[in-house]
Amino acid sequence: MGAEARMTAAAALGVVELRDRLASGALDALALVESYIARIEAREEVVGAWAWFDPEFARAQARTRDSYRRAGRPLGRLHGLPVGLKDVIDTRSIPTENGAAQDKGRVPLRDAFIVERLKAEGAIIMGKTVTTELAFMHPGKTANPHNPAHSPGGSSQGSAAAVADGMVPLAIGTQTGGSVIRPASYCGVTGFKPTFGAIPRRGVLTQSPSLDTIGVFASDPAGAALLAEVLFGHDPEDSATILAPTPALLAQTTTAPPIPPVFGFVRPPGWEDADPQLHAGFEELVAALGDQAFELPLPSVFDGAAEARKRINFAEMAYHYYPYLRDGTDLLSPATREAMEAGNKVLARDYQSARDLPKVLTAALEELLTRCDAILCPSATGPAPRGLETTGDPIFNGLWTLCGSPCVNVPLMASEEGLPMGVQLVGGHGQDGRLMRSAQWLFDWADGATE
Repeated sequence: MGAEARMTAAAALGVVELRDRLASGALDALALVESYIARIEAREEVVGAWAWFDPEFARAQARTRDSYRRAGRPLGRLHGLPVGLKDVIDTRSIPTENGAAQDKGRVPLRDAFIVERLKAEGAIIMGKTVTTELAFMHPGKTANPHNPAHSPGGSSQGSAAAVADGMVPLAIGTQTGGSVIRPASYCGVTGFKPTFGAIPRRGVLTQSPSLDTIGVFASDPAGAALLAEVLFGHDPEDSATILAPTPALLAQTTTAPPIPPVFGFVRPPGWEDADPQLHAGFEELVAALGDQAFELPLPSVFDGAAEARKRINFAEMAYHYYPYLRDGTDLLSPATREAMEAGNKVLARDYQSARDLPKVLTAALEELLTRCDAILCPSATGPAPRGLETTGDPIFNGLWTLCGSPCVNVPLMASEEGLPMGVQLVGGHGQDGRLMRSAQWLFDWADGATE
């Protein structure tokens, strides 16, 4: 079987089925990796998803995984599965440059917590995916795989694009505003941002510790759940994490709900300015769901959430990114400098007031979730904008990041031009498994509805 045929066969399989075939020996890790290498070599010039990629490094890992299996050694939960890592995640002996000119040539001495987990569970580190500058708004080189004239979103643009283009089955990103959900929506893949603190951040670029959250990308919710479950845990070096049993995310996601889920359709602040195609798409979706969806007004307390999140983000960014500003102002983009300058002007009382708001929002959200299984709302304001100078508007994402709530993009809709438009589901704190089960149900329901 040629490389193109192998890639077509691999792409037809879900991540969970790929894992099962690798574990059983029906598929060799090296053969799978070769198919993804061929895809990257064929498409990278167009998509530009990778900041660092060495095919020999990937092949060496695959050979090791295959030798483990043939020797009958215990296999990890991600045995043989290639994973792309956003280039803000430290990798020992591999460049981690944070999309920043000042970090060019930076090679960490220690793996991030999540990289240690990936290696322990048998994953193959495929390479480092492109990030915007310091995981903020200034775009990298990545283009949208569906139409390279359009943005892939940001800041986890390379991770979303690599999964969308079939270069890798799984990838990891981060979200401080909308950096997982929005690129997942623009690129047409599943993007899952878990409850704040669920995945330890040690060894990941710190922008805003009150908001920074690690998320994952896959073709479907089950694949995202498989990866996220491996990464969940406690790390004494990350005070946002808690010592608690890891939820059985994959089992929950792939178990049929006792009754079909009910979705509360929310029009978040900024709805009026969204693309008319998005409005029409949600009207059709809610109508098609029938009794399983109803409109749910969002309390007015959420109206100020976007500004509060920005205040926290910019103030903390001004502190944590100060060395970049001190050591090379002209090496930073205007967008990053302006955000840091705005952060320097935030008063202590306003910062603390913004920090207090999530408690109020979370209480209001929990009350809404007593009436439905998940909030249903847009992942972005419409399809990916034309041009690579912007990463799009995060207005529909920052609200839930501020709350620390789990949310997931389900790739369900498309614009008239054929560009993806995602549906965002939001759940309650710590209810990641229930949310992902609802996401898988909606994903399967939509798949059946289009057959």
